[in-house]
Amino acid sequence: MKISREIKTAILVIGAIALFIFGFNYLKGQDLFNSNNIFYTEFDYNALTISAPVTIKGNRVGKVEAITYDFKTGKTRVSFSVDNRFKFSKNSVIRLYELGLMGGNAITIIPAQDTDFAKSKNFLKSEVEEGLVKNLTSNFSGLSTGLDATLKKADTLLTGLSILVKDDSEKGLKNAVVELNKTLKSFRGLSQSINNLIEKDNSNLNKMLSEFSETAKSFKALSDSLQQANLGKTIAGLDETLIKLNGIFSGIEEGEGTIGKLMKDDKLYHNFEAAAKELEELLQDIKLHPKRYFRVLSKKEIPYEKTVTTELKK
Repeated sequence: MKISREIKTAILVIGAIALFIFGFNYLKGQDLFNSNNIFYTEFDYNALTISAPVTIKGNRVGKVEAITYDFKTGKTRVSFSVDNRFKFSKNSVIRLYELGLMGGNAITIIPAQDTDFAKSKNFLKSEVEEGLVKNLTSNFSGLSTGLDATLKKADTLLTGLSILVKDDSEKGLKNAVVELNKTLKSFRGLSQSINNLIEKDNSNLNKMLSEFSETAKSFKALSDSLQQANLGKTIAGLDETLIKLNGIFSGIEEGEGTIGKLMKDDKLYHNFEAAAKELEELLQDIKLHPKRYFRVLSKKEIPYEKTVTTELKK
């Protein structure tokens, strides 16, 4: 039997649609071939996601299949599947609880102690873990407060930027950008010039750095030599000598010692002055009358007479 091209096309289209539906539901966490039982419950608000786990005593036995909003009652209707090997009472309670800090929420089955087992498509009672609603409310409140503060800061920032770029001229900000572009080009040219200068005088720069290094070494050697020469001890000795000289000068200033008496005693000064005059007269007389002092030249004693020169000097 020969199959026409139209039938082959139809088969391919149907297969593609079926594959698309299966893949779409698989990505949503739904398995079209599972034989799990489906149950329903509802909450006052939605805190779940598709494929959220359904647990019993911490063990996963199913998942959330669908979440819908009931416009008549204003509640969130949740459809979830449970492994058909798990049997529990239809009087059990479905509790909404928090998995952890970043784990989201899940539902767990709180089984009732009876043998009236739940069947697929049954509607089960629900409850919310104590404190979960309060946490959600506080989280939304904190988010709202933080968002409000962020918006206020953003508004302040935009206002500041508006004032900054405000310009009554026709081109305004455009001119500022053009000027900034020129400035950047100038800096780029300056940088290029500096790079060219460094590349051109690289040898001279290296030589200068080498000379500077040698000078630093010489200064270090000089410092070491001064340190080894015990410069501190020499300075201390010089200071002691200066102190002694200061004491000597102080004594002279106060008239102590021969030099001090010469400087301070007027009588001694006048005596020295008189002696100097008499010595001068003696030398003058020796020049004029040498025979008086050298008997070898004259046997006759010549009496001393004051000369005119001596009289005049007096």
